[in-house]
Amino acid sequence: MTPVELSRTVLHAVRRAVDAGELSVTVPERAVVTPPGPGGCGDYATNVALRLARPAGQPPQRVAEILRSRLLDEPRFTDVVVTGPGFLNFSLRGTATADLVEEVLRHGPCYGHATNGFSGTAVGISCPAEVRAVVVADAVSRVLRSQGNYVSVECEGRPAPEWQSVLGADVTTRGPRTADKHVRTADKHVRTADTYVRIAPVPAPADPLPLGRDAARWALLHPAAHDRPRIPGDHLDQRENNPLFRVRYAHARTRALLRNAADLGFHPEPGPVSEADALTALIGDHPRVLAATATHHTPDRLARHLLAVADAAMPLLPAVLPLGEEKPSAAHRARLALAEAAGTVLAGGLSLLGIDAPDHL
Repeated sequence: MTPVELSRTVLHAVRRAVDAGELSVTVPERAVVTPPGPGGCGDYATNVALRLARPAGQPPQRVAEILRSRLLDEPRFTDVVVTGPGFLNFSLRGTATADLVEEVLRHGPCYGHATNGFSGTAVGISCPAEVRAVVVADAVSRVLRSQGNYVSVECEGRPAPEWQSVLGADVTTRGPRTADKHVRTADKHVRTADTYVRIAPVPAPADPLPLGRDAARWALLHPAAHDRPRIPGDHLDQRENNPLFRVRYAHARTRALLRNAADLGFHPEPGPVSEADALTALIGDHPRVLAATATHHTPDRLARHLLAVADAAMPLLPAVLPLGEEKPSAAHRARLALAEAAGTVLAGGLSLLGIDAPDHL
């Protein structure tokens, strides 16, 4: 069961409780599912009972117990536990990792993207004619589009041609913000924006163009909007203290493992991988991170998530291939599939930031 499927299962339990008259609430559009926090247990947890308690007029723990009774008959759960003020904690059967990996590999780099095309809101983005603002606006528009939103970007001035030719920042110069704001959709029709966002992070202290596209974009996107980016910094260093290198190196390692495994005659096959719980949780959290990045217009959130995925993947990778005369086993194939899923998340996330994910470093 993947986090998306778990969210749907929780919402179905809420709907059944409402239909039975146990809860008097409006069924929410989504239930946030994350790895358990301090004091939690199991594979995943949700705070949906806390969110519903006030509209239901009942204590959060009572709401959680009502939902727990509805969820215990789900065969893919080994247990459902209420902890703290009313968190629901889920322990999944051994196929949890396999289901998640299968979902990632099925969607490829688009894992976590909206699956029904353009169905969100129309967002108009404006930014000053400053290199960091333009790059951040471009990255925000990429993530918003991945979540099914219509997006148009306008620059309050004339951007330097190199910002697009070198840095790949795609913005449309339409002058300053006006009262009549529109968004051009994929089918070239114009639609009035539902919401309007102005992107204006702390400006870059120096020209990032000498870094080249990938390092320059990471230098401008990795810090939070209120933080001053480091230019030139260590963004071109091929060493462990460079976060961009760690992310791209982890991706390249996963691709090298796939090539080496093929040479040994075995291929990835999703299965349980008990020694990589942190990595599995981070991969499962990727759709939520993309949604939060789009909602809060914070590409730095996505960059930090990719770094966490890369750092969690590295301890797994040495155990993927058999050693010496050891024959490839189901465990090796499952680790290889999980490594491939991690590399897929890294490649997809870097693409949304406008950064290349090379197969060789």
